[in-house]
Amino acid sequence: MQLSSYFVDLHIHIGRDHANRPVKITGATSLTLSNVLKEADEKKGLDMVGVIDCHVPAVQAEIQELIDTKQALSLSDGGIRFKQVTLILGSEIEIYDENCKGPIHVLCFFPTLESISTFTAWLKERMTNINLSSQRYYGSAKDLQYKVKELSGLFIPAHIFTPFKSLYGKGVERSLREVLDDSLIDAVELGLSSDTYMVEGIDELHPYTFLTNSDAHSLGKMAREYQEVLMETPSFKELYYAIHQVEGRKVVRNFGMNPRLGKYYHTVCKNCLHPAPKNESCSNCGSLKRINGVKERIDTLKTNENTRERPVYIHQVPLDFIPSLGPKTYTKLLTAFGTEMNIIHRVSKEELEVIVPAKLADMIITNRNGELQIAAGGGGKYGKVITGESDSSE
Repeated sequence: MQLSSYFVDLHIHIGRDHANRPVKITGATSLTLSNVLKEADEKKGLDMVGVIDCHVPAVQAEIQELIDTKQALSLSDGGIRFKQVTLILGSEIEIYDENCKGPIHVLCFFPTLESISTFTAWLKERMTNINLSSQRYYGSAKDLQYKVKELSGLFIPAHIFTPFKSLYGKGVERSLREVLDDSLIDAVELGLSSDTYMVEGIDELHPYTFLTNSDAHSLGKMAREYQEVLMETPSFKELYYAIHQVEGRKVVRNFGMNPRLGKYYHTVCKNCLHPAPKNESCSNCGSLKRINGVKERIDTLKTNENTRERPVYIHQVPLDFIPSLGPKTYTKLLTAFGTEMNIIHRVSKEELEVIVPAKLADMIITNRNGELQIAAGGGGKYGKVITGESDSSE
């Protein structure tokens, strides 16, 4: 058995179905299933994508059409192959049962079109609108877990530390066991405002693989976070094995934005978004209302300083976050090197300098090594890359 590395992003939304009807209301209209697959293959250079609106019947119909027209192939080990990309069929669902303190988003993934179609039929009786993304599920969280496992699926709490609609942000006071059956969780998704180093010390997370995904609401945001996964081949079964570290398969590196870039890193004043500690009047406007930050929330959850061996977490930003790398330069880089994964991971500094100025080539390599300087975000406002100079544009 020979294992290879694959780049994987498991949290991508659908904005519109093939009849131009909305799926994710806040998603870009260009974010169709076919466009996601083409973007992943032709520009991003991803090997596997999880599309988490595949419970929608119209999305399933589009997948079936791709299979029927020989543009895609259903894999025997699970997943749908489109050119060089494997599609993993997923659904993002909102839980709010009697045990929740607030709504929680979870990701459910299934091996085949048949299994997710069966899930859709079950979910339709427990959801107001099966045709939209991230909808409220009316039932218990554990019953949802049992159904996912009955269909040989993966169950993964989503962006678990964001202040809104997440496990630790709103869902529980101290422990995930308040809401979920911990034995039926396959992995956890950290989210854009946290990383491996921040969350170590939370004992109940130690058994789980950490995933880093984009939660993309537009084509450009795909692969802003992703992981490198060691598998025999990109399929659902191999992904399952990697998450559970079976016979050498595993996540080998997580790539994510520095948490300081996240919209909810620090606690800020709800009124003016000025950084502000809890239980004190805002020094800028005097308000006591707060949007709690991920960093402060994580600190309250830590129980000890013990850590387990984890894959290295590399802080990267998407190419369009890099100052002076505008649309024209981006197009030149893609023309020269094919995909973003090639530009970010494989192309040498000398090769980059043939296409872009040396200073920009240096920034791309600095980004590759996780060494860009960041100003922290909070309260729904992203942080930014610090260059010491005014950013230029094209």
